[in-house]
Amino acid sequence: MSVTKEQVESALKQYIDPFLEKDPVTAGVVKDIAIEGGDVKVKIVLGYPAFGFVDKLSADLKAKIEAVDGVSSAEVDASWEIGSHSVQGGMNPLEGIKNVIAVASGKGGVGKSTTAVNLALALQMEGARVGVLDADIYGPSIPRMLGIEGKPESSDGKSLEPMGGHGLQAMSIGFMIDEETPMIWRGPMVTQALEQLLRDTRWKSLDYLIIDLPPGTGDVQLTLAQKVPVSGAVIVTTPQDIALLDARKGLKMFEKVEVPVQGVVENMSIHICTECGHAEHIFGQGGGEKMCDLHNVDFLGALPLDITIRINADEGHPSVADDPDSKASMIYRDIARRTAAKLSLKAKDYSAKFPNIVIQNN
Repeated sequence: MSVTKEQVESALKQYIDPFLEKDPVTAGVVKDIAIEGGDVKVKIVLGYPAFGFVDKLSADLKAKIEAVDGVSSAEVDASWEIGSHSVQGGMNPLEGIKNVIAVASGKGGVGKSTTAVNLALALQMEGARVGVLDADIYGPSIPRMLGIEGKPESSDGKSLEPMGGHGLQAMSIGFMIDEETPMIWRGPMVTQALEQLLRDTRWKSLDYLIIDLPPGTGDVQLTLAQKVPVSGAVIVTTPQDIALLDARKGLKMFEKVEVPVQGVVENMSIHICTECGHAEHIFGQGGGEKMCDLHNVDFLGALPLDITIRINADEGHPSVADDPDSKASMIYRDIARRTAAKLSLKAKDYSAKFPNIVIQNN
């Protein structure tokens, strides 16, 4: 009995992608099924970077196919291709940037910037081209966290070349001023500075630009939502009730301005004593997951309260770059895949594929 395409698809449907939370057929990532007698070849193209996952995916799908009666051998070719996804208000994506992801928190001190930098590095490690924009004009921290010194160059006196750190493209007001200089600016100046940093930087073929927002729901966040084409947002919180209360405000703000929230990251979830190994939920337990259940958003992952994460960020060597095989780095990479996978399920933006029509009088 010859093997049919329907049998292969049925076998593939038995596997649920842990990041898409769908089977590959339903998710639309099966691009080709070739059958010759009992030999089956399947081509999978994911919409999210998955360098650390495709080998396992291929092996798992291969096993599912080989369990089908009549299959003598199976080969699964799994790769990824990152597209540009729709943004709020029908805006067009920015030149040189396929997707903008905003990382936000309702209050300060929850580890948002550390999460943003490590998320960017994790996406890069998974195979994407990534940049980071430090939108915290009053308290820029990206230069310190990425260990970047110096000022950006300008070839034309109008635009800026992004700075580089650990393979990431980066821009921050912190590159323009001394670290000790306070920014005593009113709201309109801050929002104008943010727009200039974003639009006047010559970003180079980015799959994702991670924007590290300042805490709160003020001028900068509203400017981002109204004038910047954002594909999705990630909310960072701790399990503490006060942090969750403010995080919900941030989530509601994005909902009102029609920016989809990709999910919630719970930081400082649990502390494990380095001396005795005792585990303790210092800031509470399960708050992030309860918030996600209440507001019907995805829980992207939980990070421990780990002193090495703090030390690495302070010294300009974020955990994902400093120790890519550590437990914390694995969690960040898992969060990165899950964030990008959720984004890949959104409608794609095809505006760049259509030609501009120019009418001329000859």
